[in-house]
Amino acid sequence: MKVTASKLRENIYRILDEALATGTVIEVVRKGKVLRIVPEKRVSKLSRLKKRKAFRGDPDDILRIDWSQNWSELK
Repeated sequence: MKVTASKLRENIYRILDEALATGTVIEVVRKGKVLRIVPEKRVSKLSRLKKRKAFRGDPDDILRIDWSQNWSELK
């Protein structure tokens, strides 16, 4: 969407809300130059997780481990 600086000033909140809702780029023409307002693309939280080593094996084996030898009461 191309707008002049004056039109942007008149309707800045409506134009910005529309850009956020639709993801469209706003081009503002000022003194013959074009400025762009581009909504940030969100990256999902899951894609930012670091890969870690996890438990390998049958999860039911954890239930059958005898932890009594490793446990001690706090003093």
